[in-house]
Amino acid sequence: MELLFPLLILALLVPTFLGVRRQKKEMQKVTALQDSLNVGDRVATTAGLHATITGLRDDTVDLEIAPGVVTEWSRLVIRERIEEPTETDDLDSISLRKDDNAASPESGATEH
Repeated sequence: MELLFPLLILALLVPTFLGVRRQKKEMQKVTALQDSLNVGDRVATTAGLHATITGLRDDTVDLEIAPGVVTEWSRLVIRERIEEPTETDDLDSISLRKDDNAASPESGATEH
């Protein structure tokens, strides 16, 4: 019985400790992202909005959501930076589309 109580306490503290540790790592990632934002970056917000940063202040960010439409948001809503596709990525998608069209029924290929 004396051994049961310390094991129970340990069983409750370990998951709590691991959860706090994971949450701390996530906060460090968010802080690093917030510190690395620059004007011109494409970003996605927690609401799923994709926009371009046009202005930065301590607590807010100006996002251009359409040409000439700029809105002010809290910096905390920035979920991720969207990496622009490289020229190689564009070529890969073009070649995939070309291969897909080669087997389409419109190109004269028939399925058996």
